[in-house]
Amino acid sequence: MAKKLAPQQTLNTTMVEKDMKDVVSTEKVMKVIRTICVYLFLGFMALIILFPFYWMINSSLKTLEEYKWQVPSFVPKTIVWGNYKEAFKAGNLAVLFVNTLYVGIVSTVLSLVITVLSAFAFARLEFKGKNALFAALLATMMIPGELFTITNYITVSKLGWTTGDTGTYAVLIIPFLVSVFYIYLLRQNFLQIPNELYLAAKVDGTSDIKYLWKVMIPLSLPTLISITILKMMGAWNSYIWPKLVAKDTAHTLISSGLRNAFTDANNDTNYPVQMAAVALVSLPLFLVFVFLRKYIMKGVSRSGIKG
Repeated sequence: MAKKLAPQQTLNTTMVEKDMKDVVSTEKVMKVIRTICVYLFLGFMALIILFPFYWMINSSLKTLEEYKWQVPSFVPKTIVWGNYKEAFKAGNLAVLFVNTLYVGIVSTVLSLVITVLSAFAFARLEFKGKNALFAALLATMMIPGELFTITNYITVSKLGWTTGDTGTYAVLIIPFLVSVFYIYLLRQNFLQIPNELYLAAKVDGTSDIKYLWKVMIPLSLPTLISITILKMMGAWNSYIWPKLVAKDTAHTLISSGLRNAFTDANNDTNYPVQMAAVALVSLPLFLVFVFLRKYIMKGVSRSGIKG
């Protein structure tokens, strides 16, 4: 009886092996197709994202006559490197760079101090109403920042910050020192540090400030680096508020300063030179992203979702 079933069993085994090979082959083909589709999609999205940058560089190397042609050219017929030199002089980029760096560095340093102290208070200290206060702060994140523009302008006007040399820098820095998002981000990082370290430090007589400086800040350094980079980039890209309050050229920042810097008395704009200026201004942010992107991602990923 067993000898009669042997051929049938062999046939079944062969069919199962064939089916398994077909399944494996189908999975390999589907995996290759999925990979190709993913890379095609990513390549298409990369082209969409990179095309504006290419067009900026392309336009910055053209003459004004070529730029105004009805049929746009994707490659400059005559490369004009002098547009960059003219843009640096005509746009007064040296002053704009200095103003933006000053506002960015001062606002970043002060914002870091406020963020670190606030995050430490919400993460480690115990006081009445802590959770309710933190929830109220988080609730403000649902309000668009543009809604505060009018009220902030009225406030700084009544304080007299919109006039005078020091007042202009104050109005560019002080209204944006506190960021609820940065406080939340750093607080989540602080919460990942074991509370036993804090209790042991208190037993040893360590003050809160010393514990914060010696333990929590070194352990949260990636997040602090991320906050620093994002804050500097925010100051570099700020446009609406500096345009509203910086009324003299001595305190104009980069984004708002480039808007009308290349428009003559006849309201004609030299767009190739303007594009060259935009390329020069975008270069520092591009370099920051290329060389420091891993710190941004590492800092954000370390914040976690605890709490």
